[in-house]
Amino acid sequence: MTSSLTYRAWQSLSGKPGGSRIFSVAAMARVPYFASVLPHVVRMELGLAEVEIPKWPMIHNHLHTVHAIASCNAAEMAMGMLMEATVPSTHRWIPKAMNVQYLQKATTSLRATAQLDAPDFGTISEGTEIVVPVSVTDRHGVEVVHAEITTWVTPK
Repeated sequence: MTSSLTYRAWQSLSGKPGGSRIFSVAAMARVPYFASVLPHVVRMELGLAEVEIPKWPMIHNHLHTVHAIASCNAAEMAMGMLMEATVPSTHRWIPKAMNVQYLQKATTSLRATAQLDAPDFGTISEGTEIVVPVSVTDRHGVEVVHAEITTWVTPK
């Protein structure tokens, strides 16, 4: 399986001091709308990705908790990193839909964890939906948001 350029960059940088931060800044430069949540990719591997976002004033809502859409951005970033690590270069993916449940007030920094049992991409010969579950938890491990992000995967 040939991995994506994004995943190869992660593999090259993540083991170096400050490498995951450099990778995260590069990801924000490539996809600028994620910059509003200041994501830090802390784990990226086949079938798993974790992204942390700090609780800071630019993502507060009127209750001074993390805004719902900031949580969605964290979930989408985690899903994207998972897909970049999991989908081989013979295929491409794009988000198609997102179903989100807001479970608790988000009063701390957050961690979005996307996890998926990778399908056999060799059997995907036409467009296929793959649903990626993402759990967004607070600093205490309480799930505050749960998302299911449907992606559309096709051969190149």
